[in-house]
Amino acid sequence: MTNPIAKRTFDASFAGLGLVVLSPILLLVAVLIKFSDGGPVFFLQKRIGQYGRRFWIWKFRTMIVGAEKHGPSITRGGDQRVTVIGRFLRKTKLDELPQLWNVLRGEMSFVGPRPEVPRYVARYTPAQREVLDLKPGITDLASVEFRHEEELLRNAPDAEKFYTEYCLPKKIALNLQYHRQANLWQDTRIILRTIFPFGSDNLQKSSVRQPSL
Repeated sequence: MTNPIAKRTFDASFAGLGLVVLSPILLLVAVLIKFSDGGPVFFLQKRIGQYGRRFWIWKFRTMIVGAEKHGPSITRGGDQRVTVIGRFLRKTKLDELPQLWNVLRGEMSFVGPRPEVPRYVARYTPAQREVLDLKPGITDLASVEFRHEEELLRNAPDAEKFYTEYCLPKKIALNLQYHRQANLWQDTRIILRTIFPFGSDNLQKSSVRQPSL
């Protein structure tokens, strides 16, 4: 089990360093988003964090202004609400960089369960709620294994049902598995697999068979 002091020191140190080192990229992305359609640079959404606490997650905006009013909270491949620059940001995961601020504030960690919106957390069983004992993260085992989630959802007859009945339980199971063996070495491996995928995803687009829901 990871020492919480060591994990927090790791998170705060590298989040602060990342914000400084990546500031030119952050600024460039912000300018591109602003000039693309004049809308807000950032997208803030209320998520459920450790012990059920609510917080605002920060992302670069990748969808049209008011996208949440014109479709579900999940995004499937080919979603027309995603902007041109948004598709690039999502593919490269650059849209997640503002969450370094969440990590620096102590609301998130580099590695931990991706925080969900309140209405999905309300569906958790008592056993699944154990995942809320962990601080949410920018990436996790589920992010690696479900790297092609948007493409999976694209092919689902009912994307919302597929996500809540298939994807979400598997993600929670992966994060509970992580919880049992978490350490800084494991965190480092997950971060590297997120940045440098090397073909070991269990859920590659070509090999996943969707269950009948």
